[in-house]
Amino acid sequence: MQTFEKTITVTKTDLDQLNHVNNVRYVQWVQDIAESHWLKNVTKDILDNFFWVLLSHHIEYKNQAVLGDVLQLKTYVSKSEGITSTRYVEITNKNTGKIIVVSETKWCFMNATTKRPTRITPEVSTLFD
Repeated sequence: MQTFEKTITVTKTDLDQLNHVNNVRYVQWVQDIAESHWLKNVTKDILDNFFWVLLSHHIEYKNQAVLGDVLQLKTYVSKSEGITSTRYVEITNKNTGKIIVVSETKWCFMNATTKRPTRITPEVSTLFD
């Protein structure tokens, strides 16, 4: 299983009125790292012919993050079968090692021409092995 990681630093625009990272920002980061991982691995041909839509999103908030915290985002695809794929994302405080957020999302593979769900091709499923 291939993991993809990136590091971000919490900025003022990430904060809510309590000066903690806004919950909506975590959801955005989960989507952003999934997209970055997809774009890093995908070929132009696949990108032109397929896309993903989100079916479900489960997120658990374990600890808070505040201005200046350095966060490590890590993601991997835990399962792909039929027309769906399950992706796991973990966000940790890089300095303390504390888990901030864990997320599991389920995505549906779509045909760009028909705009309908389609079986995940072997070529796509091997992108994340």
